[in-house]
Amino acid sequence: MDELTLQFFDAHPGALPLYEAFETRVTDLVPDVRIKVQKTQISFYNRHMFACVSFARVRKKKDCPDCYIVITFGLEHKAESPRIDIATEPYPNRWTHHVLITDPAEIDYELMSWIKEASLFSDRK
Repeated sequence: MDELTLQFFDAHPGALPLYEAFETRVTDLVPDVRIKVQKTQISFYNRHMFACVSFARVRKKKDCPDCYIVITFGLEHKAESPRIDIATEPYPNRWTHHVLITDPAEIDYELMSWIKEASLFSDRK
């Protein structure tokens, strides 16, 4: 874990294990993934960005758990699932999805299927 990643989690140290679990799954799933730590998100790239981790507000404050990460990914269609907190279509046939994660067990087959699909979609652009 590099220093920039650790600094990103300074205000949310309990969320670091969630991120570590996600990063491990992504790097195992997507070949040649590049990771970029920024002020408000950690982005995952192949040819283009296909996913990111943040602390974006996707629920009302009273409905947000104390420890969480938000995983955002883009698909060319709207994925339907009660797990998806927000899905928007900023451009035709380009959907941005936000999923709030509170437990490493939520980084499961369904989520990683979306991430794999997002990486393939991003690579085609």
